[in-house]
Amino acid sequence: MDQERFNHIRLARSQNVGPVVYRQLLRRFGSAGAALKAISTGKDGAGGGRTIIPADEREIAQEIERTYRLDAQYMLPGDMDYPPLLAQIADAPLVLIRRGNPALAAGRLVAMVGARNASAAACRFARTLARDLSARGVVVVSGLARGIDTAAHHGALAGIVDGANDAAGGTISVIASGIDIAYPPENAALQENIAHHGLLLTEHPPGTEPKARYFPNRNRIIAGLSCATLVVEAAPQSGSLITARMAGDYGRDVLAVPGSPLDPRAHGCNDLIRNGATLIQSADDVMEAISSFNGAARYNGLSHGGQGGFAFDEAERKEPDSITLVQGSPHAQPRPHSSPENEEAASILSALGPVPVSVDELIRQTGLDPATVQMALMDLEMAGRLERHSGARISLKP
Repeated sequence: MDQERFNHIRLARSQNVGPVVYRQLLRRFGSAGAALKAISTGKDGAGGGRTIIPADEREIAQEIERTYRLDAQYMLPGDMDYPPLLAQIADAPLVLIRRGNPALAAGRLVAMVGARNASAAACRFARTLARDLSARGVVVVSGLARGIDTAAHHGALAGIVDGANDAAGGTISVIASGIDIAYPPENAALQENIAHHGLLLTEHPPGTEPKARYFPNRNRIIAGLSCATLVVEAAPQSGSLITARMAGDYGRDVLAVPGSPLDPRAHGCNDLIRNGATLIQSADDVMEAISSFNGAARYNGLSHGGQGGFAFDEAERKEPDSITLVQGSPHAQPRPHSSPENEEAASILSALGPVPVSVDELIRQTGLDPATVQMALMDLEMAGRLERHSGARISLKP
């Protein structure tokens, strides 16, 4: 790595340096190296009123060495492979670390986000939609979280196989941790699969554990990479709505899948549609929505603060304080004990909603054995909470 790239990473990792301050320093001093020299010599006003503490050179050298040992590479603004749409946003990350195929970031990118405690029906829809889009050349971007993100990545990877020749899209995952940290842990194999057959991105150094405050920053990258953001099942005040709001801020299309008004997990999507988001029911709808995108921002009334725009209050911009981001189902009852039986029942209850879903899909979504699922369904039916439908489908009673 040449010295100027090293200086860029060091300045970007310095305390109190973000995208805005970094660009101010470059405008004033001409290069990252010159800015670091001015800061280290205490030149008046070098920090623009901020106390900037340069990152330790040895720590940066160790980060770079560790990154290369992980078979990862850096993507810096101005590089040929830096994502073109991401480069357009004002708070584009100063440093990206990647594993996988960087060419995917220059394709037709659509973000797909949604609830972590998503219903089985929503996960099935997201997986099918992502597969269809990937097979038609769209690259699906998501955040590797539980629920909709996981379903979207699986579907997009399957779409690579379904696509004709080299026309298939693929998937990009943006994570809120180091490139070597899998979160949630159960997605470790999926993360590795994406690194080999898609593109894995992060702005954090290797070894960085995920923290709640990193997730909104991760969301801005997901929205900034993509020409459109599609929300599949999201409750009000969810992280998915943060991504939708950011997409609107960046002048990108906001798309949403409608859901049952009886399911609180669908209220966020329904509100988005009511306030101007494009209603999506199939891959054809998505292809039509993105067909006119020419790479330029276009403000659609859904940006934060825009006239007639979707109003997000401060609570909706915040991620949960805890890193355990899976919240209980709106249908679940309080559990006095955390025994394995109660946890299994809660997992099944969380996957169910007012939309009918097959028992096979429920087994697949929960990862539980068929006997456990059938026993739990029998208990729910005896309690009068389960409704059975044709085709061996079930739903919760409203």
